[in-house]
Amino acid sequence: MSTVSVRAAAKINLHLGVGAVRDDGFHPLDTVYQAISLYDDVTLTGAVVPSLELECADYIDAGDVPIGGGNIAFRALEVIRARTGRHGHEAVEILKSIPVAGGMAGGSADAAATLLACDHLWGTGLGREELHSLAAELGADVPFALMGGTAVGTGRGDALSPALAQGTFHWVLALSEAGLSTPEVYAELDRHRERHVNDIAPAPEQPTVDIEVLQALRAGDPHQLAEYLHNDLQAPALHLEPGLARTLEAGEKAGALAGIVSGSGPTVAFLVADADAALELQVELSAGRHTVIRATGPVHGARVVAG
Repeated sequence: MSTVSVRAAAKINLHLGVGAVRDDGFHPLDTVYQAISLYDDVTLTGAVVPSLELECADYIDAGDVPIGGGNIAFRALEVIRARTGRHGHEAVEILKSIPVAGGMAGGSADAAATLLACDHLWGTGLGREELHSLAAELGADVPFALMGGTAVGTGRGDALSPALAQGTFHWVLALSEAGLSTPEVYAELDRHRERHVNDIAPAPEQPTVDIEVLQALRAGDPHQLAEYLHNDLQAPALHLEPGLARTLEAGEKAGALAGIVSGSGPTVAFLVADADAALELQVELSAGRHTVIRATGPVHGARVVAG
């Protein structure tokens, strides 16, 4: 094969518990991921010299996407070359629909897609465990971008266990013009906890997922799930970007069952009852000049779509 295209999905965190920062700066996590139907496509072609070509959805500023060695797709190429001993060059084309720095793991999706595309393009036949190991070297969310579906993540979020989710969940995503830096949101969480040390319970060394979240997923009940959506990073994200609070309020007033900041933000994910409710909410938020996308979950992880 001379060309391979791989599609990888965005994620939202239905639950994100963040433990106390450790001496090494690491925050242990316990999270529930769900892959949703918003995708990036990565195409690799054997080439004489390496190159990167971007095509972005109209709500994404291509200038926000790192290029050259700073792009995570190129880092994924370096990692898999080091593991396989493969030499040569690839032309990389990325069709981006997942917002940049939006808390939906768009970069992680590109990295996962690149790893899988390389494995198919080169015929190296790496197994699931080896690809997972390479993914974990690139970032905490990359293994889930490979896996997809619904899963519980612990440690950095890269130790994954599949979670049963019945049926289809409908989401309406309110996008922001500017992104948020994940490291800065975590730093703000630490400052938030210091400011409120006398008001809130101490952060646990290792957080745990509420069993009610998993029960709602197994039941396929969006009303039940809406009661237990949780994100420890939401408060610091709102502190850094106060306008997110107005977006959350607007969505819930317009009929969403619940809203939650996705990951480190600033994308806000609204859970709704069904497809009709999703369309109604999209129309209502769009009238308020929000950039809005409908999506469903869970969906598959990274998969070959051509080549």
